[in-house]
Amino acid sequence: MDDTPLSADAAHSAGTSNNTSKGAPEGTRPSFVALLPLLFFLALFIGTGTALTLRGTAMAFYQLSAAVAVLPALVLSVLLGMGRNKTSLEGQLAIFVRGVGDSNIITMCLIYLLAGAFASVATSIGGVTSTVNLGLALVPPAFVLPGLFLIGAFVSTAMGTSMGTIAAIAPIAVGVGEQTSVGLPLLMGAVVGGAMFGDNLSMISDTTIAATRTQGCQLKDKFRVNLYIALPAALVAVLVFAILGADGTITEAGDYRILLALPYLVILGMALAGVNVFAVLATGILFTGVVGLAVVPDYAILQFSRDIFQGFQKMQEIMVLSMFIGGLGELIRTQGGIAWILERIDAITARSRGENRRRTGELSIAGLVSAADICTANNTVAIILSGGLAEEIACKNRVDPRRSASILDIFSCVFQGIMPYAAQVLLAGSVAGISPVVVAGNNYYCFILALAGIAAIASGRPRLSGSA
Repeated sequence: MDDTPLSADAAHSAGTSNNTSKGAPEGTRPSFVALLPLLFFLALFIGTGTALTLRGTAMAFYQLSAAVAVLPALVLSVLLGMGRNKTSLEGQLAIFVRGVGDSNIITMCLIYLLAGAFASVATSIGGVTSTVNLGLALVPPAFVLPGLFLIGAFVSTAMGTSMGTIAAIAPIAVGVGEQTSVGLPLLMGAVVGGAMFGDNLSMISDTTIAATRTQGCQLKDKFRVNLYIALPAALVAVLVFAILGADGTITEAGDYRILLALPYLVILGMALAGVNVFAVLATGILFTGVVGLAVVPDYAILQFSRDIFQGFQKMQEIMVLSMFIGGLGELIRTQGGIAWILERIDAITARSRGENRRRTGELSIAGLVSAADICTANNTVAIILSGGLAEEIACKNRVDPRRSASILDIFSCVFQGIMPYAAQVLLAGSVAGISPVVVAGNNYYCFILALAGIAAIASGRPRLSGSA
């Protein structure tokens, strides 16, 4: 998820403890059946939206809320746990609540609340409009898409958090969509793509620290290997966004006031300085309120408080879904679903021989962390879960630790950016008021990064010399 940058020591201790607490419980048998609830949820949510789209229903993916679609999956998972593990209903609910209360989930929900409040206050005082008009006065509409991607990439790399980046930039992208011909799905796709670039590469990102610690290599070495793969993908994404946004035009030109744009400039500056995401968003809310009280006629303290609460309300659906997904992930883990994935991957790599060993090992690491991220919807947790086995796979198949760390980080971020129930995609969709499915579908950078990662595995590049 990469909500808050961790120190290397903190990440190491977290990774060490989580490898024990987050693995399959002692005596748990690997089980594919444990994964069925997750597959059921995906089939129900995406299948319903697809079926309604084919029938011509307007806003098809809005008709069934993901927060409701996950409920039958939760019931199924609890029943499976009661039947197969011979545990009581109370025991299964305790596991579910433990997943809901996971520190990563709670952190994510707090960021949702602060992001919603900041966006609501900034919109109310006219900050979004002024910021957008200022940007459009400086940047031609045809370059808006690649510009948003590059800003997101720059901020997230400096800040170490994709969630904080999306919270800061997504409202601006929504304003751009209202005043240009560029569609919101493309704008949100560019923002999320840029955010995932930094999530993957930042030296202070949770995923970077977790990947290097579990694989036993240096941050700077992993960065160099990772950059070799991610930078070409980013350049291709910039080209794609430039082509897709080439026909962009301003549909409604407007004036701007520098004072009303200041809150965004302040939080972007704080983000680039590497300030903690909670401090960035809290300062942004307070500073935006002060600007509104000082500049906007009739804007009062009570209106400021109402705007904050309205921002909280807008985030309720994704908060509920995130908590439910956290609980479902914990149920799947304790019932052996993650263990089943790990066992299958280990069986595949054990059969590899000769020149294919390195390639098979790297593909297995990519598949392992991808499956873990699909199950947990949290890329940091996915790396911690799969890091130990990935290190074993790397050792058995002669994979350099610098490459295994890069592959772990790359593919966890790829799936975190294209799953419609991942935190980053949910946040962008919620801010824009569009389906997370279309946000994920327009995140071209993550699809390109996946291809770049596969190409790097197939070619064995970059060639590495020396030790990690």
